[in-house]
Amino acid sequence: MSEAAKIVVVCIVLAIVYGIVHDQITARICVEYFTVFHPPVFPTKSPTWLALGWGVIATWWVGVFFGVSLVFVARAGSRPQLAARELLRPIFFLFAAMACCAFLAGLGGFLAARSGLVGQPEWLIPSLGQCAYPRFLADWCAHSASYGSGVLGGVGFCILQYRRRIALSGKRNVR
Repeated sequence: MSEAAKIVVVCIVLAIVYGIVHDQITARICVEYFTVFHPPVFPTKSPTWLALGWGVIATWWVGVFFGVSLVFVARAGSRPQLAARELLRPIFFLFAAMACCAFLAGLGGFLAARSGLVGQPEWLIPSLGQCAYPRFLADWCAHSASYGSGVLGGVGFCILQYRRRIALSGKRNVR
């Protein structure tokens, strides 16, 4: 398998793993986030199965975009190329940062809804009920933060990896 293909596969697999783990947690916080506010793709209300299914559906394509972008940044041109194994550790740090953002945003959403700082919209009450709203907002904020930090972090990650290649080419020219 080519190094470029390895990078794309690594990004897809790690994005899916992140998505499944993230959804396993959020599906247990508020299963209605998946059963009421997602299309009925799976005929189940099981948090485990919903998280497995949506963890794959919602993240594989993100892994493709990230992986393809990373291939260009890490391999294109005449500068020293980065291998998939060289990118693993930094990718793990990116995903850890995304998880921290998701946790903090989810906690913030929960506390804001529970304290009444953010009121429940009227249109949500029939579908969700009053007591589930803080948990729903926690999930919504956590998912939004994961996507937002993933996009911003992915762009920043690509920039850092290209700068890493520039630094490597400078070191090779000095020798």
